[in-house]
Amino acid sequence: MKQTTLHHRRVTRRKFTADCAMLLAGIALGAAPRLAAQTAPAPAGPASPQLVEDLVAAYRILADHGVLDAYGHVSARHDRDPDRYLLSRSRGPELVTADDILAYDLDNNPVDDKGGTLRKERFIHGEIYKVRPDVKAIVHCHTPSLIPFGISTVPLQPVYHMAAFLWEGVPVFEIREAAGRKMTNMLVDNPMLGQALAQTLGSKPAALMRGHGAVVVGPSIRMAVGRSIYMAINATLQNQAIGLGGDVTYIDPEEGRLTTLDEYRRGWETWKRRAMAK
Repeated sequence: MKQTTLHHRRVTRRKFTADCAMLLAGIALGAAPRLAAQTAPAPAGPASPQLVEDLVAAYRILADHGVLDAYGHVSARHDRDPDRYLLSRSRGPELVTADDILAYDLDNNPVDDKGGTLRKERFIHGEIYKVRPDVKAIVHCHTPSLIPFGISTVPLQPVYHMAAFLWEGVPVFEIREAAGRKMTNMLVDNPMLGQALAQTLGSKPAALMRGHGAVVVGPSIRMAVGRSIYMAINATLQNQAIGLGGDVTYIDPEEGRLTTLDEYRRGWETWKRRAMAK
């Protein structure tokens, strides 16, 4: 038994020595890249058809509600690779189809460029996804009802229980400060401005963009879309209440914390069916 074990050890040692010699020879001959290729992660593959379908629906729904006009955009984090996201080419929301959906890395580079014009403000999306792993969808809109609250000293506050998520406060992104007090074209069209916007957003579900619009995030496409719709409605209602004169009763933070919704499931089903039927 001892002789058999000793023999086995000698064979194993010789094999190990031979393997090392082969490895060193391979490196000397320039074969090292092959080892790197073997350890590289496999491609994530395409996003699920359901995710793409819901993203297209999000564009149509938000256009149907007037949250998006010919501009604005929606993205979704890739469901098979958290380091990628999906965003349409530069097209009007009502015209977006599955063929327009492109995948990007978090540095906002297209990984499956199909041609066409890329969104100039894609940096909004990649930079927020980098710092907010909880976020699975992002809406950037120019909704008119929101603009007054980004250019005045009146804060956007919840007056409507469907928008109770605003109880945390809605910060305002000032692009001039982000650009070092320099004038810009108002677009978040580079990584630096995208990072500054993500910092302003912080852990909140939404932020206003002075003279531009807003960014709204959520843990799903459904939530980001629902929040965008009801945030716009809340802005209209708050403005109307202020216009009546007298005191306005806002939703208390504790009420906001206690408000539970069905994640807009019922609304999503209705909105999607109506928008996709057009």
